[in-house]
Amino acid sequence: MNKPIKVWMFYIAAVLVLISTALFITKWFYAPYIFAIGASGMAVYYLSSPYQGENTRLKRLHRYEVFTAILLVVTSYLMFKDQKGWIVTLSIGAFLQLYTTFVYSWEEKKEKESDK
Repeated sequence: MNKPIKVWMFYIAAVLVLISTALFITKWFYAPYIFAIGASGMAVYYLSSPYQGENTRLKRLHRYEVFTAILLVVTSYLMFKDQKGWIVTLSIGAFLQLYTTFVYSWEEKKEKESDK
């Protein structure tokens, strides 16, 4: 799968996760199904695009992203079982995703500057 398709798949999956989380709070019946589709899309994106470089920090951050995808799948399971633990797993996953987004871009920028 080429990179632009994977990136768009990730964007669509992220929007589905966001919308279905808001809809789940309203107890809409199809919200867990939409969340499961979004979580699996994000998991496919992270698992199909491993980090190929030598930077150990970026490798670790990619492992955090994979762990975040696993947390989203667990969140989906907890939503189907109607357990309140989905809030905790989603919060941890969101925090890790936010952390890796900022640090990953900062670290890539630093790596590109050192290559010059």
